Amino acid sequence: MRRNIGVIITEFTEGILKTDSGSIQIRCTCNRIFAEEILGEAERAKLPIVGVNYGAAEGEASCMSMDWGTLIPLWFFGCEARKPKVVIATPSREIPLDNLVRFGKIIARVAEKSKIRTAFVASADQAHTHKKKGPYGFHLDAKKFDKLVVDAVKEEKLKRLLRLDQKLVENAKPDSLWQMAVLMGVLDHVPLKGKFISYQAPTYFGMLCAAYTLD
Repeated sequence: MRRNIGVIITEFTEGILKTDSGSIQIRCTCNRIFAEEILGEAERAKLPIVGVNYGAAEGEASCMSMDWGTLIPLWFFGCEARKPKVVIATPSREIPLDNLVRFGKIIARVAEKSKIRTAFVASADQAHTHKKKGPYGFHLDAKKFDKLVVDAVKEEKLKRLLRLDQKLVENAKPDSLWQMAVLMGVLDHVPLKGKFISYQAPTYFGMLCAAYTLD
């Protein structure tokens, strides 16, 4: 959502990814009560936020399509078999990162209040300018950006990423910075211990995996 955080308030969400090797497909029920709580708390905090519906106000046709950043992690978490209720939120690149940190704190508070066992997923790729033949070309800042993120995760000092040079971010073209800002807000409210799992740049973009769990 341009200049606004988006919270999906449809009844369902579904997605499909087709490749030469096969396809995956998921349909999940959305936790509309949880989503509306997040939306209301963020509105009261004066954050720029909108609720997003699609298809119909309710029923089977009230269904938002998943993008790759939603579909892929939900697939790996086994959501097609386990059928958890999900909430999807989309951070905005046009608002200050500090506002996204505030949004993350709101998500954590709503989860705490709900007493529902909750997993928060910050899903996005890192820098996108690792390869000259990629769609965004090559820039040395891609490697620099990704190293800064890896180091911040390993040292559990994510907040220093809030003050990155904007030219560096522009040159590296990450998707992840805004989602990580929301994660920072969650970590401010919940005492989670981080564990770096892996980093790879097998193509033009970098990928990092880390897990945060209660001690």
